[in-house]
Amino acid sequence: MMAEVFSWTRVAAVLAKEFIQVRRDRLTFGMILGIPVMQLAMFGFAINSDPRNLPTAVLSADSSPFARSFVSAMENSGYFRVVREVTTEAEANRLLELGSVQFVVNIPQDFSRKLQRGERPAILVEADATDPGATSNAIGALTQLNQSALDRDLTGGLQRLKSGPPPFELRIHRRYNPEGITQHNVVPGLMGVILTMTMVIMTALGMTRERERGTMEALLAMPVRPVEVMLGKILPYVLIGCAQVTLIVLAARFLFNVPFVGSLALLSVVLVVFISANLSIGFTFSTVARNQLQAMQMAFFFFLPSILLSGFMFPFRGMPGWAQAIGEVLPLTHFLRIVRGILLKGVGPAEIAPEMWPLFLFMLAAMGVALARYRQTLD
Repeated sequence: MMAEVFSWTRVAAVLAKEFIQVRRDRLTFGMILGIPVMQLAMFGFAINSDPRNLPTAVLSADSSPFARSFVSAMENSGYFRVVREVTTEAEANRLLELGSVQFVVNIPQDFSRKLQRGERPAILVEADATDPGATSNAIGALTQLNQSALDRDLTGGLQRLKSGPPPFELRIHRRYNPEGITQHNVVPGLMGVILTMTMVIMTALGMTRERERGTMEALLAMPVRPVEVMLGKILPYVLIGCAQVTLIVLAARFLFNVPFVGSLALLSVVLVVFISANLSIGFTFSTVARNQLQAMQMAFFFFLPSILLSGFMFPFRGMPGWAQAIGEVLPLTHFLRIVRGILLKGVGPAEIAPEMWPLFLFMLAAMGVALARYRQTLD
């Protein structure tokens, strides 16, 4: 007797079998729920393209009420938060180089005297414009302050200053990227994004592929230590990463005209640490995943917050505190600050040290976890 052409009963049986299979595969089931929740949390709560309360340093040689009113007006705009009062231009420049502040406000010594004479004194505002998106809205709000910041102070004989042009001039100096060219910020960041994606995925899939094909047993039977296997697996990808970096650097310099102010030798040292950290993560994923699909899912689960919470696509300072705390753990966050600092600011080893030690610590922790997981596979 011929079977029925179509049976809903057989469809229901296959459907039930698939649900049972998904339930048994806990890692895949967790990714199915985890990735949408992560995307909702990041895009709904963490991502903000209009950063406010940007850290600002004030270098004021004038202690008059007019200078204090201007600084208060800046803070009241919501875009600026005064975190430091500096006394020298060298100290202000160092804060900008380190990325500790986004703006430096320089009020000259004769600001009050020239203002009362109607000479329209100038206030210099220096901005760290390596990321144009992080400063554009704040600069837009800043340009309106010279018309209204001193309204309460211009009384009596100074009332006449309200009817003419703004009583003082604002000079905005965009440091490190004066023309606000987006490529100068994005292209160096792409170096880290591409390395994160390719290094993690290639290592995770490479090790998992060996387990699926049965060649892992032969590798385990060899008289090699876990650290030797790890180095043997990682070093080829380090060379691949160096080749990718060379291509990106050449394109950045000759195709996108990105300025190279700093040392390429220093950048090379940072790249070795960053590549090793990402390869260690991929190695760890390969010891957890049972197949290549799971390895790919885990790599994507790591790559998604890396690209969204590192400051590559959206301003880092525009994120809430909890999102910044997660971003500080990711190696891409620190690498982006370092590579932009070296290429656009020309910083040296002392300036990148605060970002290097978290990157180096992450690399050691990832290697330790990978070795511990690999020893478990030996047992």
